[in-house]
Amino acid sequence: MQPKLLQAAQNLRPVAPVKFHISSRTDTGVHALCNAAHVDIQRAPGKPAFEEKQLVHGLNHHLKPEPICILNAHRVPSTFHARFSALSRTYIYRLLMGCSHHSEIPVFERNLCWAPGGGYLNVPAMQEAAQFLVGTHDFSTFRSLSSETPFQSPVRTVFQVDIQPSSGFLSHHYEHRGLEFWELKFRSRSFLYRQVRRMVGALVAVGQGKLTPHRIKELLELKDSRAFPPNAMAPPSGLFLKSVEYSEADLDTKVE
Repeated sequence: MQPKLLQAAQNLRPVAPVKFHISSRTDTGVHALCNAAHVDIQRAPGKPAFEEKQLVHGLNHHLKPEPICILNAHRVPSTFHARFSALSRTYIYRLLMGCSHHSEIPVFERNLCWAPGGGYLNVPAMQEAAQFLVGTHDFSTFRSLSSETPFQSPVRTVFQVDIQPSSGFLSHHYEHRGLEFWELKFRSRSFLYRQVRRMVGALVAVGQGKLTPHRIKELLELKDSRAFPPNAMAPPSGLFLKSVEYSEADLDTKVE
């Protein structure tokens, strides 16, 4: 996404190189309902700064061929940073229950949800297990190793984990098939590499009866990525960045 945004901004003919700073980077196959970025665009001498609506329309004009749309823009202080000024990030993960085979996933939902095998999941057990993930913990067990691992603290504070029934695209047309959509919502200021996908995978394993709810607490206490159950990480297809939240003061449109 970032190279496409950069090219669209360059097409606005700035007099200095433009660099986008994205609030949240996502794995290949992960979706974003909403993301945030900040950018500095310097116009030619004598030209006024872009108005917010003017910038939105200009960027969207150059993004027409891409599955990307700028929803709104705010003028922000020079101290603002899209990544580091975020108060929280919210992800949702979409699960589909009732499929005995991946071919039963509705065609409009393919690559937009995960349909774990083994029938319906024990949602109450998953909800019980989810509460062990709320709060400030060392999430070493729930992160994948990367080049940044040695430089990142594994301690994160998860504000919210919810599991709620949801709906699918045009799902009222196939109610007779007994398919159930569920959303898992996670909110934190920041997450470790693949932390959400690992948490989802562990909760699904609880729903399948492969893990007990209390095992989630034990995994947290082990603080070892090697302790995570093999092949349990959820695929990227069901994961969506839902929103990035900022302080109202940071989005002050009166800043000159």
